Amino acid sequence: MHIAILTLTFSLPGCGSLKEKRQRMGGLHARFGDTPSVAVCESGERDRHDASEWTFVMVGLSKREVESQCSQIEEKIESTVDARVMNVEREFV
Repeated sequence: MHIAILTLTFSLPGCGSLKEKRQRMGGLHARFGDTPSVAVCESGERDRHDASEWTFVMVGLSKREVESQCSQIEEKIESTVDARVMNVEREFV
């Protein structure tokens, strides 16, 4: 069993309220939380309007599988979220 922890830090330029932040970052739980092998949560910068941090935990039978899941999540976020990815951290357990 392999576990990967993917943490992404976002910048939300021009975001003026927590409501707008939720709208711009919204749907991450719905898009990725339905997958049985993925858990997702907003893990940091909760009170800031212009930043956000999200952590994804993936479980798989091989390291290659969890690496692939990490890459797929990163690609999907880059194309669907209205924010700039400022930092990406991957940790394998």
